Amino acid sequence: MTRALRLSAAVASRLAARVKSSPPTSTTNAAMKYILVTGGVISGIGKGVIASSVGTILKACGLQVTSIKIDPYINIDAGTFSPYEHGEVFVLDDGGEVDLDLGNYERFLDITLHRDNNITTGKIYQHVINKERKGDYLGKTVQVVPHITDAIQEWVERVALVPVSDANLTPEVCIIELGGTIGDIEGMPFVEAFRQFQFRVKRENFCCVHVSLVPQPKTTGEHKTKPTQASVRELRGLGLTPDLIVCRSENEITREVREKISNFCHVEPRQVLCMHDVPSIYHVPIFMEEQGIVELFAERLHLAVPAPRPRRLMYRWRDLAVKAERLIREVTIGLVGKYTKLEDAYSSVIKALQHSALACNHKLKIKYIDAEELEPQMKVDDPVKFHIAWQNLCSSDGILVPGGFGSRGIEGKIAAIEYARKSRKPFLGVCLGLQCAVIEFARNVVGWTEANSSEIDPETPRPVIIEMPEHHVGQMGGTMRLGKRETVFGTNDSVLRKMYRNAEIIEERHRHRYEVNPLYIADFERAGLRFVGKDTTGKRMEIIEYADHPYFVGVQFHPEYISRPMKPSPPYLGLVLASCGRLSGYLLRGCRLSPRQHSDVGSSSEEDLIDACDSQSAASTSDNTLVPQ
Repeated sequence: MTRALRLSAAVASRLAARVKSSPPTSTTNAAMKYILVTGGVISGIGKGVIASSVGTILKACGLQVTSIKIDPYINIDAGTFSPYEHGEVFVLDDGGEVDLDLGNYERFLDITLHRDNNITTGKIYQHVINKERKGDYLGKTVQVVPHITDAIQEWVERVALVPVSDANLTPEVCIIELGGTIGDIEGMPFVEAFRQFQFRVKRENFCCVHVSLVPQPKTTGEHKTKPTQASVRELRGLGLTPDLIVCRSENEITREVREKISNFCHVEPRQVLCMHDVPSIYHVPIFMEEQGIVELFAERLHLAVPAPRPRRLMYRWRDLAVKAERLIREVTIGLVGKYTKLEDAYSSVIKALQHSALACNHKLKIKYIDAEELEPQMKVDDPVKFHIAWQNLCSSDGILVPGGFGSRGIEGKIAAIEYARKSRKPFLGVCLGLQCAVIEFARNVVGWTEANSSEIDPETPRPVIIEMPEHHVGQMGGTMRLGKRETVFGTNDSVLRKMYRNAEIIEERHRHRYEVNPLYIADFERAGLRFVGKDTTGKRMEIIEYADHPYFVGVQFHPEYISRPMKPSPPYLGLVLASCGRLSGYLLRGCRLSPRQHSDVGSSSEEDLIDACDSQSAASTSDNTLVPQ
């Protein structure tokens, strides 16, 4: 009897230990949830906006969301890309040069991502090769499967847990966008990695959203589902089953088309979402939520969504979308650059202008002006292009010269800045735009006609722009002053300081190699150019202002990178306000938008007084006599 009791006690002890050590059979609310977003048929279909919208909807439900973008190219990062090759290079707080889609994630979700949130084939292979060189694989043959695929999975799991919100909370949901289209040879290792990953993290913690094109040929006028069927078939053949199919189309698809896709793609009709072209991307999260996406994710991933769901964030998105549609008044900004044939080259700049125009209750119209077409030589080579470019510049309400590299178009940018200064037209120069403004001022105000940047002319006798001291010649990637830096305001009467609500120190992101030569600062200041913001050492000039001008501002940093739909960037907001003739009233009210700037209806005597002040201060901004004849 005693022996039996001892045996039963031992068995019970072993069972208890086994239960304690074995993994749980079901997921808990604390488990990380992964949502993979893939694309089919064609690239550039809007996966980034779809992924960002999914994250926005889940964040509105009270969940902590992070994002990862996978780019299947061999480059280590996007730092050395031509803007024509892959669009703009987006810069993060930690100096990471990444794909522009990460800018969408930050803007939609109001989060701060890190360089590891952008995975490239080059990063993964570099990581694996470094481990092999250190002997971490103990002499094994290093292969795509399992070593590359394992490295991808480990990277995703590690980065997904890194806090990205201001509250420093651990994320609960990770949105992963796989660049390219399903079937691309470059993306195969990543597809295989996620085929394995769905079993590694358990089915209830992983789901796949497939974004596919549903074309509508004009000859027939009906939506064609065959491309989507083929895309889903290929995805399933590679081991991934879509839990949600987002159909991108020019026009809204019918219920019959959705049922057909459901029937042939082995999903329920409610798992087929329509996302047709809309006037504003602010509509995308709203349309997706209206189609029941929250309920689908809550059921599929066992998400702890509170009932009733928080609605405040989605209401704000709805207000933005409605406001964007109802705008009547228009503000025109002339964007003078060298990559004007591709909007993606200035993606963050355009978004920052849109945020500011929306805050000012104005529709934004951007005139893209090729800087080369403003140069005197163009008048000889192609007079029509020359005069059209100058007509576009002069008819703009404000002028923006964004960042860039190289000598092409520099003289055209300088000519545009000279026109803005002399005609008192609102001007904002960003990075290279600030440097061009300094060169223009040196030539035309100080009188140094040979002034130039050492980047453009290394032999110039007046190098007003010089290479950064800490820059070391060598590899191109990662050699610039990158990431978030502090700027200290040195005066209280700066217009831009007022736009930053009188902050003494601000933090903005940088991406440049050259800066204003400190040897000439005293000469510039005597001539009227003010250096109102510097770095913490006082040696780097970060912000310039021209006192005798309604709004003539240059910044060495890139404020567009941290502009948000509901928190516009102060330098861009200042440009748009000045272009609307409302900057004086905005500053008079202590940096608050008036009711008339929030709505097209309503007025008051105070507003009329402020409008009168604004009109008086902007009265001299229409002088077109400075246009080259």
